[in-house]
Amino acid sequence: MLTSNIKFQSFKNKSKKKLITNIFKDIKKQFDNKRDLFLQSLSVNYKNSFNINNLKKYKKFNLYNLIGMGGSSLGAKAIYSFLNDKIKKKFNFEDNIDTQKKYSADKKLNIVISKSGNTLETIVNLNTKKDIKNSIFITESNNNYLRKIAKEIDKEIFEHRNYIGGRYSVLSETGMLPACLMGLDPKKFKRIDYLIKDKNFQNQLIYNVSSILDFHNKKKTNSVILNYDPSSHDLFSWYQQLVAESLGKKSKGILPIISTMPKDNHSLMQLYLDGNRNNFFTFFRVENRSSKKLNKKYLTNSHVYLSNKNTNDILKAQFEATQNVFRAKKIPFRSFVVKNRDEKTLGELFCFFILETIMIGKALKINPFNQPEVELIKKETYKILKG
Repeated sequence: MLTSNIKFQSFKNKSKKKLITNIFKDIKKQFDNKRDLFLQSLSVNYKNSFNINNLKKYKKFNLYNLIGMGGSSLGAKAIYSFLNDKIKKKFNFEDNIDTQKKYSADKKLNIVISKSGNTLETIVNLNTKKDIKNSIFITESNNNYLRKIAKEIDKEIFEHRNYIGGRYSVLSETGMLPACLMGLDPKKFKRIDYLIKDKNFQNQLIYNVSSILDFHNKKKTNSVILNYDPSSHDLFSWYQQLVAESLGKKSKGILPIISTMPKDNHSLMQLYLDGNRNNFFTFFRVENRSSKKLNKKYLTNSHVYLSNKNTNDILKAQFEATQNVFRAKKIPFRSFVVKNRDEKTLGELFCFFILETIMIGKALKINPFNQPEVELIKKETYKILKG
């Protein structure tokens, strides 16, 4: 078990843990001493720049249109998809430039998010709207484009703290303000205060980081997510940015690949099983209580074994069968099985993956919080647009 909500099976390789143990101890010390402002943003004691009671005036809308790129939208989108059964409100995410998209005429509120306040795609998407009077903004406190527009149309601005990077911001304003408007409780997502003291969580985290570092050193740099839960696809899109953008530096890095299961049994599995051995795998499944039953009427004698089975039974069998084959072929994997689909569990997954990524970065001696090369594309784009 990783936590009481998450059944967990670690990688089986033998790895040296001393370096990673020391890195974890340093992170825990910084958290306990409240020296690291970013780590404090993961805590239940972090004070958001919004007041939950003051957000009630925005709950009258039928549709929320979140405009943002990368970390400004991926976290909120992961929350919306993973916890969709609990959410009554409708959210749309404008997280790319789409020249064809048409939006509902429902009464909607634009939630416009950009850490810098100058993200090109966000500015473009905002300016495709005929009317932006129903908008709120999340951005830094400097004199940026979004802040100027918000002041010009007299709309509310919530601060994106400058010490929180976009891809690490899901448990601060960027993720928690939308979560409030979804009808969720932000405090329930905040699990680091408990987890960082939990010996089992510590040991699993340290062992996994040690294993991944060992894979990296052996040129196994593809982290393939075998995802058996459609509602978790956006969670792993968030994870994809977190890992790729944090660790892809100085000719180092890990490439996160999301594989939709069991569909990819019929396209990619041959490669995973018998291709280049440069992958390590994460199996992920949620124990759903609701499921579709099979119609016995059309089951012939050759498929009578499917009688009294439901779709979850089939997925579980495929999940376990694939692990058995991986085990026999000595292909490295770990496994997550989520028991409860709620804020607490999702918060624990966010916390685990964030700490894991930071620790890998420190072990590789790279800065997991910057993304200097991305700026090259931005500069070149501006040069072309300005002629």
